Amino acid sequence: MTSRPASGGGRWVEVGPARVARWVGNFADRHGPPTTTPHAYGLLLAAPDGATAELHTPPGVPAAADLAGFVAAVDAPRRLGLLLARKGAVAVGIAVGDELEVSKVDTRYVQGRTAAGGWSQQRFARRRDNQAKAALGDAVELAARLLLPAAATLDALVCGGDRRAVDTVLAERRLAPLAARRHERLLDVPEPRHAVLVGAVAAARAVHVLVRDPERDAAG
Repeated sequence: MTSRPASGGGRWVEVGPARVARWVGNFADRHGPPTTTPHAYGLLLAAPDGATAELHTPPGVPAAADLAGFVAAVDAPRRLGLLLARKGAVAVGIAVGDELEVSKVDTRYVQGRTAAGGWSQQRFARRRDNQAKAALGDAVELAARLLLPAAATLDALVCGGDRRAVDTVLAERRLAPLAARRHERLLDVPEPRHAVLVGAVAAARAVHVLVRDPERDAAG
């Protein structure tokens, strides 16, 4: 479980599907039994002491009207496509529940920035741009080969890395069926490697909870 400050107050907490019921129980122990209200994003828990917790439905999970339905839905295995892209690296995979069924990582060298000036700098910039375009072309082909045939079976496509790179890949007309299943969640991942792709499965399935605790926020 990870936590980070939220803009506008409160904090975001990422909770694994199997731990949601326990997390809600701990929330109730600290703040009192909450009321539950369904929203477009998921469920709102409002405790008697003023603390709230927004439980955001993970990618590919259907909406639930109550807490029991939410807990059951997020813990059920879903079929997710994964597309991670950053600089010259791309990783794609298909996961069912916690397990990767298919995965592939491709890395292409993209030259870093240079401190040289004048024509040399322009030449290096053009070379870097060409390398980056070639890397994105490879990413398109990889997604077309591994993800596109399974597009109709995916509950959602979860992307990560550099938003511009991901947007460029999914702008390819052939990948329209994948783009249609893209979830708004963008995973914050380093340069894609197989270990990063494995970790992305858990991140894609995690429940994002926005917690606001008036007493804690006032003290902090």
